Amino acid sequence: MSFPIKTCVACGEEFELKPGKPGFANRCPSCSEPESTEPAANAPEVFDPKAEREVNAARRHAIRDLLYRKDS
Repeated sequence: MSFPIKTCVACGEEFELKPGKPGFANRCPSCSEPESTEPAANAPEVFDPKAEREVNAARRHAIRDLLYRKDS
């Protein structure tokens, strides 16, 4: 019995879909490998509560302006 031939949605390579294959059924084994556990380059390294407070204050101010602005 042969296994169905599928095409990977990530890289476009054809692969045999075997039972017990780890990962997604529509991705080849090399694309189904788990992502690396290294932190992303754009992820913040340190939690800065002051910066978060400033961002939240700016967000509240913008929402307040949008909600309560006078129609001109």
